[in-house]
Amino acid sequence: MKVLVADGVSQKAVDILQKNFDVVIKDKLPAEELLEIIPEFDGVIVRSASKITKEVIDKAANLKVIGRAGVGTDNIDIPAATERGIIVLNAPEGNTIAATEHTMAMMLSMSRMIPIANETLHKGEWNRKKYVGVELRGKTLGVIGLGRIGSGVAKRAMSFDMKIIAYDPYLNEDRAQALGVKIGTLDDVVKNADFITVHMPLTPQTKNMLNKDNIAKMKKGIRLVNCARGGIINEQDLADGLKSGQIAAAAIDVFTSEPLAQDNPLASAPNIVLTPHLGASTVEAQIGVAIDASNGVAAALKGEPVSTAVNMAPVSAETMGKIRPYLTLAERLGCTAQSLSDGPIQSLTIQYNGDIADIDTKMMTIAVIKGVLNPILQTAVNYVNAPSIAKQRNIKIQEIKNKDVDNFANLITVTLKTSGGEQSVQGALFGTEGRIVTINQHRVDVDPHARILICPHINRPGMIGHVGSLLAKYNINISGMQVGKTAIAGTSIMVLTIDDDITQDIIDQVSKIDGIFGAKLVNYYTV
Repeated sequence: MKVLVADGVSQKAVDILQKNFDVVIKDKLPAEELLEIIPEFDGVIVRSASKITKEVIDKAANLKVIGRAGVGTDNIDIPAATERGIIVLNAPEGNTIAATEHTMAMMLSMSRMIPIANETLHKGEWNRKKYVGVELRGKTLGVIGLGRIGSGVAKRAMSFDMKIIAYDPYLNEDRAQALGVKIGTLDDVVKNADFITVHMPLTPQTKNMLNKDNIAKMKKGIRLVNCARGGIINEQDLADGLKSGQIAAAAIDVFTSEPLAQDNPLASAPNIVLTPHLGASTVEAQIGVAIDASNGVAAALKGEPVSTAVNMAPVSAETMGKIRPYLTLAERLGCTAQSLSDGPIQSLTIQYNGDIADIDTKMMTIAVIKGVLNPILQTAVNYVNAPSIAKQRNIKIQEIKNKDVDNFANLITVTLKTSGGEQSVQGALFGTEGRIVTINQHRVDVDPHARILICPHINRPGMIGHVGSLLAKYNINISGMQVGKTAIAGTSIMVLTIDDDITQDIIDQVSKIDGIFGAKLVNYYTV
């Protein structure tokens, strides 16, 4: 078999592949040449320069696997590859240590004012008394998000004799105890920490998670670190906090818009350490992602399991033909159930009714798990790693099959139990189009293609108008609306399909409308 290695991927990757495959190296590969030569290859590894488009995939007669030596896969047409049964894999673990260590470096640099001390010393100044720092020892570190990087930071901070308090709404107590950290609410972290570092994905729920309101609740002299995603800390509020002295210092590696513009409020803020998104920029990380990608490609070409696949592992053509129409629906049912839930996940039950109970539903169950986990984790969840991540988080998975069905030929029911209660959604196919047909026993008919806002409410005149008027105030377009009822008298559920991004602040305003029992956003772009 032949493997193409492009874009200057580390020689370490080439060395691994050459043990079993014929390797062709093309450090600089024009798009025209890629189109010409791709039919020869069974596998390809790229970084970000080469674009594996649908046109390339259509010409790739022998291609079985595409490896990305890095995390992002924006330069690969994943749907086109999936349709052709081509595995797409990345290297999500290769930069974990780099990002973890960069967070610690930023925390130390900020605490000891190393950048400004270095800069002024080069100018001939000797400001030994001016730049008096603070120690990490004995301080409380608030970690927001305990994924692989957040957990790594917590572990290293403990070695500095720091106390750890963490907020992760999707982490249960058993996992927290295993990590040796105290779990609290976001408010607990905000009020009690001396340092705060964020390690969450950027979602409508986490955007501006740290803002002027909770900055005001923090200890005076708090120190903040963000090496995760730009926008989790409101940049203007952070700059204002630094200027007022409420925030003693900050260290930021990621920004809402990159490269950093000179008119960004952080560019002129005092007592801040800024780096140009260097979290994964180490020699070791670049080698690490190349090695991980090459090992994944080698495994795929040998027919072995691929732990870093970002689409689905190969299945028989017969099975895929039966389950393909259900995969997106299953994933979005999981996303819907999770978005309605509060608190750490305890169990997930997937029930299949109708003829689908007779087929292999394992991949559909994995699709549900993927839909549940992807919106809440910084780590990308795929068809291969979803079960192991669920197991790691002590989530109990149950699959039930029953041929009996009432109103639909086939029905998928997803029930998610958390410490905050139980949420249940059902979906069915209409032709090849997946629809959500019930939400917590409310009968609906919802197309889960973009984002929806779910608003349980009292069944009385004017409720729809109040919500519509509020969204119109913020220029948020409603492209579809459903109202579902249950057997419970006087209660309904309003489901709005919305075309525009919506902030948590607006969602909170909807929740405060008299008669609304709490609004929840389901953003299907996260899955």
